[in-house]
Amino acid sequence: MTLEVVTFGCRLNIVESEALRLQAEAAGLKDAAIVNSCAVTAEATRQARQAVRHLKREQPDRPVIVTGCAAQIEPARFAAMPEADRVIGNDEKLNPESWAALARSNSLGNADAPAVDKLDVGDIMARTTLRAPVTGRFTGHTRGFVQVQNGCDHRCTFCVIPFGRGNSRSLAADDVIAQCRRLVEAGAREIVLTGVDLTSYGRDLPDQPSLGTLARAILRDLPELPRLRLSSIDAVEVDDTLRDLLATETRLMPHLHLSLQAGDDLILKRMKRRHSRTDAIRFCTEIRTLRPDIVFGADLIAGFPTEDEAMFSRSLALVEECGLSFVHVFPYSARPGTPAARMPQLPGTVVSERAARLRAAAGAAHERHLTERIGRPLSVLTERGNTGRAEDFTLVRFGRDIAAGEIVAATGHAADARALLAA
Repeated sequence: MTLEVVTFGCRLNIVESEALRLQAEAAGLKDAAIVNSCAVTAEATRQARQAVRHLKREQPDRPVIVTGCAAQIEPARFAAMPEADRVIGNDEKLNPESWAALARSNSLGNADAPAVDKLDVGDIMARTTLRAPVTGRFTGHTRGFVQVQNGCDHRCTFCVIPFGRGNSRSLAADDVIAQCRRLVEAGAREIVLTGVDLTSYGRDLPDQPSLGTLARAILRDLPELPRLRLSSIDAVEVDDTLRDLLATETRLMPHLHLSLQAGDDLILKRMKRRHSRTDAIRFCTEIRTLRPDIVFGADLIAGFPTEDEAMFSRSLALVEECGLSFVHVFPYSARPGTPAARMPQLPGTVVSERAARLRAAAGAAHERHLTERIGRPLSVLTERGNTGRAEDFTLVRFGRDIAAGEIVAATGHAADARALLAA
């Protein structure tokens, strides 16, 4: 009997899936499937519901437990599914007692249970402290992920995630460092700091430490850690200490993924973002001056309500003007209850067409990025499947068997559409 965890969405969910798996196993929960859902788009929620149905169809007698952002935001909808045996909230999923109670339950797997009896979902907006997921060495991963922050105090008009994650909450620096130390002792060669709004780290803590202060403390206290990486950040929230680290600390990886979303100022205003187009371009220029080997990724939304062709063209041009190498393109997806869902919507065909054009521009930029790295010496952290990630997050595929979890020197001799090819 095995415990199966199916994860959708962001790196934060990867961290939490590993933590809840360990908690469920420690509680003695066996022969169950857990779906850790995402709600960033309507498609993400659809996929989670599809997974619940598939898991139950595959093994009808095995309980299926649903958690994550989609379950937190729409608990009744998931509880009404006959295939779902329990629905657990985002805070409850990191409480060991939740899994202990399920392991003790005699009714888990009762398909006839009323929907209300399936629910264990609290008020996420009432949470004022971070229930930090505690993990060991990640199953199937050579990097260690540490959640240092959760939730978001901002209310972008398209985003439903604050209602799944709550308000911003940070983990004390000592606790972060202790988790990083455990991962390094377990063999992690790279630590990735994750959060919903990572650059808001520390504002709710007594001394209000910044993300830069935290990163500096980690690198100071763990000299044996070869690589520290940041997940997605908000450029306008980057503090001076983080800028100084990027300029001077080679163990802080030269790769930043930016939450940009659009390249037109009016659309950014309607999204309720906190930066302008000029801010984004200036930030990339400034950091590239401080750290010439820096590589940028970004999230961009295509087809936001009221976006016309001229507005979209400015988002398209941002790929080149910011020098983006990794772009996640999201076709706009109206989320129930958000202000953007009440704005005049674009036809689905327009949204799809613009997303395709943006993906084409992103693909061309990534191919140029790979081509420019052919012949350059790289330091690569190897992963499963004879692949690895360079310091700037370039995917490297080796033409030979190579053990995962080592930092090796490599030189690319060619590239395909996704990766640099090395001997």
